[in-house]
Amino acid sequence: MDRTRLRFWALYLTRFAGGFGFITLVTLLPKYINDLNPTAVVLPELAIGGLVLGGLTLSKGFVIGMYTTGFTLAQTVAVVPLAWAGDRYDKRLVLAGTVGLGAVVYALFPLVDSSLSFVVARAAQGIAVTGAGLMSLALVGELARDGTRANHIGKANAARFAASILGSLSAGFLYDAFGFTPVFVVITVLLTIAVAAIWVFLPPDETTVHGFPFTNLALNERILTMATFRVQYAVAVTLVRTWVPIYAGVSAASGGLAYGVTAVAATVVAEKFTNMLCQPYTGRISDRYGRARFVFVGGGLYGLVALAVPFSPAIGGALALPAAFPILGPLSPAFLPLVGLAALLGVADSLREPASMALFADEGTGGEGVASSFGIRELLWRPGSVVAPLLGGFLMVEFGMEWVFYVGGASALTGVFAFLGVLVWSHGTGALTQW
Repeated sequence: MDRTRLRFWALYLTRFAGGFGFITLVTLLPKYINDLNPTAVVLPELAIGGLVLGGLTLSKGFVIGMYTTGFTLAQTVAVVPLAWAGDRYDKRLVLAGTVGLGAVVYALFPLVDSSLSFVVARAAQGIAVTGAGLMSLALVGELARDGTRANHIGKANAARFAASILGSLSAGFLYDAFGFTPVFVVITVLLTIAVAAIWVFLPPDETTVHGFPFTNLALNERILTMATFRVQYAVAVTLVRTWVPIYAGVSAASGGLAYGVTAVAATVVAEKFTNMLCQPYTGRISDRYGRARFVFVGGGLYGLVALAVPFSPAIGGALALPAAFPILGPLSPAFLPLVGLAALLGVADSLREPASMALFADEGTGGEGVASSFGIRELLWRPGSVVAPLLGGFLMVEFGMEWVFYVGGASALTGVFAFLGVLVWSHGTGALTQW
């Protein structure tokens, strides 16, 4: 195996380890909600001089939302300094450091015993995930030749989705059999192996960008056009990806289907499996035929499927689907439709993701700062991903679970049509097929 291929495989391994850790927390999130039993929090009164400020009440929905928003807020804060450090210094060193931080954080998760400690641990996880994601994608983008970039990015993402599948299944099995601790032991070992592979197979990064590349890239014409889509689409994906397993796993009293961890894992695996299978192929054809049409079609399809998720029980009932399954036991007729819709979400996002990533990589290579380009991509995602969990918690508690998916689907559809409108207005009617 030649040296270049070994470098790609080391980066794919890093994506695998990071995806394994991330999806494990997503899969176990309903269990944390049930076990930690988040409730409304009343903050104590604060006296400043002679002024006494009344206690502030944080609702249960807000606390549930912070389980995810603590993660995304930390990601938002970490993006700019980590991306700048990667372009200015050594991407390999930043990658190894953040993956190592992730190993330490996951090793400490078994000590979590309250909502506050869980939110803090999720914030630390967010920093580690951001650094590993930015640097691994930046290095893949730099190593790949022109005309192959989306294909290599698709393969890197496929490795992450493969980890998501194994992570979801093993998390469910290990948790059901042994509890939380063995799950995090496995993640810590994987991340430690990834750090060793980075250090052994990747050479020091000598691509140095002086100054602050965010300044020029923020005014890049294509990046500005993509922003019209990405800011809205972040709300859609954050809501839907977070709440599909919550919908499957939380109690019926909270609007969910009350499935066990293994059944919840099946819904997560369905999306990741189809995404994993499709991304190398969709990445390759977007290298050949352009990026914009894949972003538009994939985003629109995602929105339509998201709108259908709350109708899983009605679909299952209308088709008289089974309500019990081998190994999984009694569930409900909604199970198979929910798994099928999750699989369609994976197909839809496989059209969008490698094309979008390759577009940002295209704009950042050639000395412009590829890590900063991916950093801008992350920053565009952050407002929606920070607000969406809080919005989702509010919608779930105040209006019903189905409204999380209605708002998520609508956000994807408004995003793709805003993207199409700006694309045609600013770049002409042929831009959808030429980008």
